Amino acid sequence: MTLQVTNTLTGEREAFEPVNDEEVLLYLCGLTTSDPAHVGHARTWTHTDVIHRWLEYLGYDVRHVENFTDVNEKIVARVGEVGQDEAAVARHYTQSFVEDMRALNLKRADVYPRVSEHVDEIIAMVETLVDGGYAYESNGSVYFDVTADPDYGKLSNQDVDDSEARGDEDERAEKRNPADFALWKAGGVAPEDIEEHRHDEAAPAEEAAEQAQTWDSPWGEGRPGWHIECSAMSTTHLGETFDVHVAGSDLVFPHNENEIAQSECATGQAFANYWLHTGMVQVADEKMSSSLQNFTTARAAIEEFGVDVLRTFFVSTVYSADPTFSEETLAEAEERWERLERGYERAVEAADSVDAVAKAPDEALRETVEATRADFEAAMNDDLNTREAMAALLELASAVHAHVDERDRYDYPALKRAIDAFEELGGDVFGLSFGSRAGGEVRVAEDLVELVLDLREREREAGNYERADELRDRLDDAGVEVEDSDDGPTYRFE
Repeated sequence: MTLQVTNTLTGEREAFEPVNDEEVLLYLCGLTTSDPAHVGHARTWTHTDVIHRWLEYLGYDVRHVENFTDVNEKIVARVGEVGQDEAAVARHYTQSFVEDMRALNLKRADVYPRVSEHVDEIIAMVETLVDGGYAYESNGSVYFDVTADPDYGKLSNQDVDDSEARGDEDERAEKRNPADFALWKAGGVAPEDIEEHRHDEAAPAEEAAEQAQTWDSPWGEGRPGWHIECSAMSTTHLGETFDVHVAGSDLVFPHNENEIAQSECATGQAFANYWLHTGMVQVADEKMSSSLQNFTTARAAIEEFGVDVLRTFFVSTVYSADPTFSEETLAEAEERWERLERGYERAVEAADSVDAVAKAPDEALRETVEATRADFEAAMNDDLNTREAMAALLELASAVHAHVDERDRYDYPALKRAIDAFEELGGDVFGLSFGSRAGGEVRVAEDLVELVLDLREREREAGNYERADELRDRLDDAGVEVEDSDDGPTYRFE
């Protein structure tokens, strides 16, 4: 069965056909580095991760690009709270995001571009739009003229004539049309633009605004507009046309709509062929949002529930759904994960026992293993239906329990195939930690061992051999066997 996806751009279910038969180019609208990542962000991250993993399962190489927005008024509003200027605040939250991503067992993107690194590309794209008659300069700012693009509104089905005016009073006065949007903003950041985003611990708005970054441009000193950044970064790293653009559904308009308009007018080519939008996590009938202050941070959720329960919660609904984050739904996710984990563990225990033999066939288990693979693949190819794919894995767990409970001699070949299915489908695709193949805990342990070994090497270089030996002994006590060689130390878990 060919992968089918629901394309927001067309509103249709379509067969997935990448530009290149061997490689899929994927872009995810990343986060603004002004607040901690919350559970809603983590859900979009995880579903994008599963999309990435499924495309690899289908045999594609995946070039995955995900940006960090490190230039924004909301970041300036945090000056004095977690950093003394805009760049320092952005650096703080970027590091936090990376740590959360690693904790969630996400596959690494190929590139994590930042706005501050791509100002030259942004300016070049704005110049192209001005030269092509799609944008105009006004008092040192540059605006995209939505009336110059006959296709404007094709993603969100917005009518330009019905669009509300956007921007502050000065910006609205500079624009030709109410729906025009800024590509380049003259000057720095006005205190009033950050006041509503400030926390009590942050510097006064006037002081914080002075720490905003600016750059020289053909139109004078200024800063990039919000929407242009994704166009410049995605085309820089993926080319003028790429396959999949993922974003939260709250970004369809105006952000994604404006991305398409400015990108296609600048290049004359189609921008992204498939648009996939993830739903919004709900809390008490409201969207989880940093601005509403109704969020649970990704880090707090990981600490409270664990990575596997959280990922199980995410994939138990399809990517486009709006799941509710509550004690009840997390308890359901925990029960699902425990059923899967115990099913996997019992399959391993039975397969590794003396009672697992070659000639004790259990046709019911064998058929369930094959059905699990078929149902899982069919569900994932049906618009990435993780909910039905999860149901297939739960059926496999039930079949394993029945096999082990009802028999004295176990069907080793069937158990081996069941273990492979758990690890390949639940582990490699869903990112759950069956065994050590996808375990976030294992990676954390490895990181800690390498940290201790780095410290040990520094102690040895400083001549503190007794302290270095003590660190090696502590690792040995913890079950880590260290071997020294000319190329440096290596280790293995006993």
